[in-house]
Amino acid sequence: MPHPIIIYNLNKEIQDPPRVGYCDSFLCRLRGLMFRSHLELNEGLLLVEKRDSRLDTSIHMFFVSFDLAVFWINSEMTVVDKVIAKSWHPAYFSKTDAKYTLEIHPDRFGDYEIGDKVEFKNL
Repeated sequence: MPHPIIIYNLNKEIQDPPRVGYCDSFLCRLRGLMFRSHLELNEGLLLVEKRDSRLDTSIHMFFVSFDLAVFWINSEMTVVDKVIAKSWHPAYFSKTDAKYTLEIHPDRFGDYEIGDKVEFKNL
């Protein structure tokens, strides 16, 4: 079970910032949100890679039965891309290198914009 963190947007206040699992192991990233029946508004995962990369932070939506808001964040803690990922879609890639991939409820798509700075805090 990944340890929980809160992701703050330093450019604008989010009333109730998402609490997500910090997912930095291979097995955690591999499983992701597959096989879950739903995702609560405040749930999600932050997939963590060792370096900035487009390929390493790509995702697939096989065996994910719901859409996701996906944000790519680089090692400078800046949101570099975002998309609504559709369930069962083969693959999504960031337009630029990223180190982190944030997967949260699609209703939270407006919480972060490209260029926003973010901060992670342990719960």
